[in-house]
Amino acid sequence: MKAKLLLLALVAVAGYIGFAYTQDQYPLARLSDAIEVVIHGPQARPVAVAAVAPATPVQQDLAAASDNKDVLVLSAPPRDGEEGGIKRFGPIADYLSEKLGRKVVYKNPGTWGGYQSDMQAGAYDIVFDGPHFISWRIEKLHHNVLVKLPGALKVVGFVRADNKRIKEVSQLAGQGVCAHAPPNLGLLSLQSEFDNPSRQPNFMIMEGFGAIYQGVIEGRCVAGIVPKKNLLQKDPNGEHTRIVYEHSPFPQQGFTAGPRLSAEDQKKIIAALMAPEAEAVLANFRQAYAFKGEFVPAANAEYAGLGIYLKPVQGFYTNLAAK
Repeated sequence: MKAKLLLLALVAVAGYIGFAYTQDQYPLARLSDAIEVVIHGPQARPVAVAAVAPATPVQQDLAAASDNKDVLVLSAPPRDGEEGGIKRFGPIADYLSEKLGRKVVYKNPGTWGGYQSDMQAGAYDIVFDGPHFISWRIEKLHHNVLVKLPGALKVVGFVRADNKRIKEVSQLAGQGVCAHAPPNLGLLSLQSEFDNPSRQPNFMIMEGFGAIYQGVIEGRCVAGIVPKKNLLQKDPNGEHTRIVYEHSPFPQQGFTAGPRLSAEDQKKIIAALMAPEAEAVLANFRQAYAFKGEFVPAANAEYAGLGIYLKPVQGFYTNLAAK
């Protein structure tokens, strides 16, 4: 009897998985993500980057908002949970609602898999995130970049200062490298330095730049990959670490707007975000991103070609490219 019940359960699961794939969903990726959390928790774990697939989120409220022509959806990566996202972007959504005369709502995607899936589906009208995402949306979803943070985004790979063996980036093949999970630009930019799939760094996934730094200092990883400014905050004089890799500077993180906003509306957003009256609205945003200057205008051409870093991440240049 037990054997029959087990067989029926397996048949049901197989049927569900088959149906889910016909709906362009990824049930095994969601199951894998859940198992990883149970087994590993927040600790470092190795990841095969090319195999990482976005989980398909269940966000009926987001779909409903996107279907309402009078409601615009603002979103950003789920870096600090829903509460942190609301604190950071909720005031910006309310402010833009006032300036546009259209309702703008902030939606936290919950997970990176949800963020990727919703972005690929075109569910977001206004987005703040990194240069590779900006480039991809310009190319695939007809977004325009509006404003960006000042300066450049510099990504570096570092080892401990007493590590005399690693002298260049090619020597990181097969070595443990602490990094944020894909689609983090640091990890993807370092991965792009290795053409041979069998000769890649062994990425150890960490949460937070501080955890990446400590992972290297404590010897859990041979190297780490972080924005240069974050490394300098931890080790300003290079007493404890040594940089072995530095990518050419990327344009900074910025806001984009999609085709549901007219050219006139996009100009209004630029003016609103750069206006002195936005100062109070941006207070929590500034604190979260250590943003002390002013937004600067941005152009699509600055971000051309950077979406290619997302090629190893499922859905960006696979499913959607064929649609």
